[in-house]
Amino acid sequence: MKITRVETCGLRGATPEGGWSNELRPDDVVHTLVAIHTDEGVTGIGSAFTTENLVRGAIDLLLPHLIGQDPVEVERITETLHQTAFWMGRGGALTHATSAIDIALWDLAGQVLGQPVGRLLGGRHRTRVRPYASVLMDEAGPMTDNLTQLVEQGFTAFKIGWWKFGRVDAATDERTVAAARAAIGDRWLAVDAGGSEGFFPGGLAWAKRTARMLADYDVAWFEEALAPDDLEGFAELRAGSPVPISGGETLTRRQSFAPYLRRRAFDIVQPDTTKGGGLSESRRIGWEAQDLGIRLIPHGWNTAIGLAADLQLSSALASTDLVEYKTGSAYVDDLVAGGWRLDADGYLDIPSGPGLGVSLAPEAVEKYGTRPAFADPKS
Repeated sequence: MKITRVETCGLRGATPEGGWSNELRPDDVVHTLVAIHTDEGVTGIGSAFTTENLVRGAIDLLLPHLIGQDPVEVERITETLHQTAFWMGRGGALTHATSAIDIALWDLAGQVLGQPVGRLLGGRHRTRVRPYASVLMDEAGPMTDNLTQLVEQGFTAFKIGWWKFGRVDAATDERTVAAARAAIGDRWLAVDAGGSEGFFPGGLAWAKRTARMLADYDVAWFEEALAPDDLEGFAELRAGSPVPISGGETLTRRQSFAPYLRRRAFDIVQPDTTKGGGLSESRRIGWEAQDLGIRLIPHGWNTAIGLAADLQLSSALASTDLVEYKTGSAYVDDLVAGGWRLDADGYLDIPSGPGLGVSLAPEAVEKYGTRPAFADPKS
């Protein structure tokens, strides 16, 4: 079996707000699907958290290392892409595109071998996992209504983030967390400051004070409390924080994560499989983290294909007992056939079929894709 072509499909028309300084609009393309086709008619699908133009440009550069290759040799191919990108932008858009390629290759390998990706990644520690409903912060009224509806839908874990948190005053921060806690009762709650927003004003002193406040509300972790590059700040914060500290969603490649893990800067490390290098890199980060007593919980503000990849990853890593679920996103809820359903305990089943165990919903691709025929492997 050989790779014959690689195609892209951006998603637009229902792009959710991201909380960024330059807020996303529905037609902004920030998620891109990638299909890898073979000479035997098997196709793998991946997802990248970046614009389609950047993914296309990256694939143009990487294509000579893909065409004609046996897609089952996933990690050899992916590592070749990393190694040949030293001079051409490794760690940026090339790595984001490589993430989608890697996910698609694992999907292909699973289909060819008749196994779920999680088993190929090392084995299935679990067959279901708890998703946490990930929402942007808001004024108390709208946020409370949203959280209440999600409780009614069966979610048992929640994360609130960004908005004015760390950007106005301590009273606003605590009022927001108190409203969320009141809305969900004693259910699991995490808080995300969104320190990767451009020119985030929260510093180390603010993060230390805020961590103490969050402990009063039984918060499960404090995410992105500082700007992503502040390694020493994260290490100092984590050493004295009464709540677990998490981060890492903007980092790419295992080499970028290594200093944070070795400095014990995080209690929970959060690579984004659609940005950081794909499932191959996330697994390697997870193994190193596990040896250091650090949990990996993937960042998942992306698509249903990204969620499917995270579910397979969670089955293969012993301590990955949560996945992020971006609520209210058509790209998550509608993009795969059959959608997603919580069980009675608020868990998602991890697909057990070959590959990622999901297939694209043609009607959703037609509605939201820049290339409507993308869901047809023969197109």
